[in-house]
Amino acid sequence: MYAKRFGFLLLGSAMAVVPPLAVARAQDASPSTTELETISVEGEADNGTGPVNGYVATQTTSGMKTDVPIVEIPQSVSVIGRDEIDDRRALKVDEALRYTAGVVSAPYGGPDPDTDWFYIRGFNATQTGVFLDNLSLYSYGFGGFQVDPFTLERIEVLKGPSSVLYGGSNPGGIVNMISKRPQDGPLRYVETGINNFGNGYFAFDIGDSFGGSTPNKDVIGKAPPAPAEPYWAYRITGRIAGGGQHTEESEDFRGVIMPQVTYRPNDQNELTVYAQFAALDQINVGGGFLPYYGTVKNASFGKIARDAYFGEPSLDNSRYSQTMVGYEFEHIFESDWTFNSSARYGHLDKREIGPYPYGYVDPDYPYGGGPKPATPDNLLYRIGFEGNSIVDSFATDNRFGKKFSTAGIDHDFLAGVDYTLYRLDNVQASGGGTPISATDPVYGVPQGPTFIYMDQVLTQQRVGAYVQDQMRFGGGWILTLNGRYDYVDTDSESPAQYAFSPNYKSNDTATTGRAGLGYEFANGVTPYVSVSSFFNPLVGTTATNQGLEPEKGYQYEAGVKYEPGFMDALITASVFQITKQNVVVSDPNPPFISSQIGEVRSTGFEIEGKANITRNFRVLASLTILDMEITDDANAALIGNFPMLVPDVTASAWANYKFDQGPLKDVSLGAGVRYIGSSWIDNANTLQVPSATLFDAAIRYERDSWGVALNVNNVFDKVYVAGCQGLTGCGYGDSRTLTLSAHYKW
Repeated sequence: MYAKRFGFLLLGSAMAVVPPLAVARAQDASPSTTELETISVEGEADNGTGPVNGYVATQTTSGMKTDVPIVEIPQSVSVIGRDEIDDRRALKVDEALRYTAGVVSAPYGGPDPDTDWFYIRGFNATQTGVFLDNLSLYSYGFGGFQVDPFTLERIEVLKGPSSVLYGGSNPGGIVNMISKRPQDGPLRYVETGINNFGNGYFAFDIGDSFGGSTPNKDVIGKAPPAPAEPYWAYRITGRIAGGGQHTEESEDFRGVIMPQVTYRPNDQNELTVYAQFAALDQINVGGGFLPYYGTVKNASFGKIARDAYFGEPSLDNSRYSQTMVGYEFEHIFESDWTFNSSARYGHLDKREIGPYPYGYVDPDYPYGGGPKPATPDNLLYRIGFEGNSIVDSFATDNRFGKKFSTAGIDHDFLAGVDYTLYRLDNVQASGGGTPISATDPVYGVPQGPTFIYMDQVLTQQRVGAYVQDQMRFGGGWILTLNGRYDYVDTDSESPAQYAFSPNYKSNDTATTGRAGLGYEFANGVTPYVSVSSFFNPLVGTTATNQGLEPEKGYQYEAGVKYEPGFMDALITASVFQITKQNVVVSDPNPPFISSQIGEVRSTGFEIEGKANITRNFRVLASLTILDMEITDDANAALIGNFPMLVPDVTASAWANYKFDQGPLKDVSLGAGVRYIGSSWIDNANTLQVPSATLFDAAIRYERDSWGVALNVNNVFDKVYVAGCQGLTGCGYGDSRTLTLSAHYKW
């Protein structure tokens, strides 16, 4: 159904792109004078939310909530710009982060079309570590928003605790997605593509501006004369996609559109209003719940096919519709103060139904979870599931800033208040599904009924006040001090008959801080040290039905950042230690009761370098080494072990070169390699998932306003398991994916 519907869409999209390409070829065929282009290796100045020059970003807003050079932030920051996203043709946010130091993308296997998964410095960032335009995209359970990377200008990863800026959040770091915004001048861009699974897309990006004058972003806290007339700009960005997926029977149909308008009545005020509407309708891929024996290691029959599907095509469905509307406002006072305000409301309606495997059928495991085949036809046990999640969220951040000097010290001062609301109406049901063969699946057997086990309305409100002062003195010293106070109120309501729906109220407070010191040498080297604390609110109850206390802890980090004067590049190396306390653990006596005596420590080393060696030659490389340890747990046997699912080592490298003369003129070649180290399937460290090395490649041809590209991920089609959660929760990594695309701009 989806594939047929999308076939007509893709055909029409291709027809819209092909005529301009033909015109471009005809124009190129005319005689012309050959003119050699000057190659410049100097980087262009950028700002913290705008386009990145090639692969090297110099500014960011994620680390300070103000537009500052990356080298001045006393934490490690990675920025993935539009060129990087396009060069690798990333169609999901977690795909865009595959080459980023400190980040593990899609650790449960892939692809997962309706969720982006991230681990940063060993800690799961999916729930409390995802932000859009510096505002939280908190999620709980199945109630999470998803962002299409085509709507983004850049993706930033702030590593280590960020509670001093953003409140309760993942201790390993956050992913802050920065949206495309209206630009000066006309923008006309269309793109279409299709992969080897028959999943195609059509995207567009249209905008323009008129009236007024362009803003003077280099003058902070100064109010230049008002233009003669107001400035207006608009932008409409969208993508529609659909077709087959990596497993048999699975397919999807999705779309997103994001209109926005910027209004600047004068050079002291600017307002951007935007909306985003997105939807997905899919037959689930369902590849993340496979047994260890049959994926990582051979079962009695060998390996389960990587593209095998164990749902029910006539029943299996996952769909969502989501809406986000918001604004960004800036006012510059004549007293040199600046005021920034942003807010966003979001609504999500998500529904899922279908069975999923839970180990093998085994008489010794009557409720599923059998680790090895125990029947002649290698039957997998299946559990029926049905879930409805309705989310309403609101986030706002309001802050004042001022730059001033006192006693030979230059200050960049910031103070603000933010507020977030997250309300989830969540119903989940489960039941016994019929078994299915792991080697010869047959579909169409009626499934058993499901029974509600959770009916919960969860409301969480957070308010925080923060202050920051970045001080420069002594010719190169940079001292950064942060402080923040947060209040969190959590209310969970549920009928008494549902044992898995907590019914409780709790409130928590937290004070967090950060202190960082760096020195910026004239040769571009900036060493730094920092210490920061964090908190991360939890949802759930203890044995006495009291709300869980927030996770708390601290990080020590030391590193060096290098911007060479002879090349447009940025290299960051850091060592760190994060200690997370109040970790929820399952008490073995009595079972199924949670307590908070757990502690996990993450010690590691990261290095990442990105360079625009010339205008045509761009490279990047990264290495992460983690030494994680469970330092406290109710189960003493786990103390000293490495937490499950997290690889101990990851590394990557990518290079892209464009020929500007000779027979390959206008051809670009890209190649990359990714290494994912081994990981444990459980905290007891009983079995491991082996390491994997993957290769990616790209070839593109661009002439003036049009271009075509072929991207190949997992070039050699390596069969590997991305990760396991126990003996029955393994997921294969992506198979070889070829994406052919074409674009036209005018």
